[in-house]
Amino acid sequence: MAQGVLWILLGLLLWSDPGTASLPLLMDSVIQALAELEQKVPAANASHTASAWLLSASNSGPHNRLYHFLLGVQSLDAAELDPYPLSPELQGLTKAVAQHDVGEGREYGVVLAPDGSTVAVEPLLAGLEAGLQGRKVINLPLDSMAASREAGVTFPDVVAIAPDVKATSSPGLRDASPDVTTADIGPNSPDATTGCPDVQASLPDAKAKSPPTMVDSLLAVTLAGNLGLTFLQGPQTQSHPDLGTEGCWDQLSAPQTFTLLDPKSSLLTMAFLNGALDGVILGDYLSRTPEPRPSLSHLLSQYYGAGVARDPGFRSNFRRQNGAALTSASILAQQVWGTLVLLQRLEPVHSQLQCMSQEQLAQVAANATKEFTEAFLGCPAIHPRCRWGAAPYQGRPTPLQLPLGFLYVHHTYVPAPPCTDFARCAANMRSMQRYHQDTRGWGDIGYSFVVGSDGYVYEGRGWHWVGAHTLGHNSRGFGVAIVGNYTAALPTEAALRTVRDTLPSCAVRAGLLRPDYALLGHRQLVRTDCPGDALFHLLRTWPHFTATVKPRPARSVSWRSRRELPPRTLPATDLQ
Repeated sequence: MAQGVLWILLGLLLWSDPGTASLPLLMDSVIQALAELEQKVPAANASHTASAWLLSASNSGPHNRLYHFLLGVQSLDAAELDPYPLSPELQGLTKAVAQHDVGEGREYGVVLAPDGSTVAVEPLLAGLEAGLQGRKVINLPLDSMAASREAGVTFPDVVAIAPDVKATSSPGLRDASPDVTTADIGPNSPDATTGCPDVQASLPDAKAKSPPTMVDSLLAVTLAGNLGLTFLQGPQTQSHPDLGTEGCWDQLSAPQTFTLLDPKSSLLTMAFLNGALDGVILGDYLSRTPEPRPSLSHLLSQYYGAGVARDPGFRSNFRRQNGAALTSASILAQQVWGTLVLLQRLEPVHSQLQCMSQEQLAQVAANATKEFTEAFLGCPAIHPRCRWGAAPYQGRPTPLQLPLGFLYVHHTYVPAPPCTDFARCAANMRSMQRYHQDTRGWGDIGYSFVVGSDGYVYEGRGWHWVGAHTLGHNSRGFGVAIVGNYTAALPTEAALRTVRDTLPSCAVRAGLLRPDYALLGHRQLVRTDCPGDALFHLLRTWPHFTATVKPRPARSVSWRSRRELPPRTLPATDLQ
């Protein structure tokens, strides 16, 4: 039943023209749509009808050709099939999230999830479908393909389903069953460059030592295809697209319009990567879950809620950690390479792939995988200011002179309880900003970043503006606070890992923080108990912790002119 319902929804999404939703663009609306379909659609006919819709849309681009080929759509006459009655609200929603796209500074086909993240619907549904089919594995023998292409050979659809295995709540792509049925889809050419211009000399020197032997349908239709095609844009210079661009909704209560912070963003936006990774994680889970599988509306409600099978670690908040546990960089690189080989063979051939050798494809796959694993999987998810409802800066911010050499660790003290969900963390951010602006008279919330116990980092003054977090030292380092009082207790391991590992390492990689940066507790520079005894004692064991740094004397100007606190111990929010 679940697979048939998903075929219909995925088919509707790819068939529909972009439109305006009557329902708000929320993940809860998508779950509502799935629940309605699950109630209305007869299971026996669901797959047949949706296949026609999906096939009709499969000619619009190379990625949809992957859907057609790897998800096993058959050629049917849609006119002969009766559409299912759908509510006007559902019809409006499917038009609004029909396909993922970026244009004129806006992003289409995305919804706001309860965890505060924005998710592209198309790769999510493709991953769910691939998982319901059991993840098909396609062989890629490296023989000449030129003759078969010229002869117009059509490679047959593959219906190779992995057998059901024991359900598990933990990801397991690394342990994909070796007994998965494979199907030979025909020969390939390692150097199909006949009649093509000589582009090899302009590309980096790369040797294809271990050519791909197979394509996993789950990775191909979610991450691998889009990663490879997007990184084809600039292989000569090894420049990477604007991977992971965030955006702002017109409103958070009933969102309809999503505007990107960088209008020149590639298709690999934060929302697309979120949706693709969710598709991989949930698709893998479904492929390992025996019949009867849970309804998709129930599964998504759990994943975007308290956690699948009541596991708080198996939910969208921790998609990066769970995604990193699914597959290694080397496996993903092989999948990106193999998917490009497959697209090179599918008709019509992608223009940028037609003349590329295996060495060139290997270099594209290596660049794409390196950027994805380091800049996305290896970095914390940061909610931008517009996501938590920040008020404007009061006055004119002072720019930082980057890179900086220090990272100062704080606890908020007030709020004292850790925030464990987006609604509470966002409310805490707004409360702290009001206090800092209205009571303390600062231009903005003092911290550079705030870390919640919900798996997210919240942007305060950010990477580029001087904060008001460590009196006399604000221009020398970033101030990072963890929500809560850590005098006697420690933050969650996820929050600690963010401050200790992922946030600083990504800042170093981006040239924002020096590789030899020093990590300090707030109390080392200002007379205060911050960041709490328990947390500070732990900080002393971290690699970049420095015990010998002496406080820098404050400039001889009044604290009011600097809009910072005077040097005295204050408990509320513990900022000085």
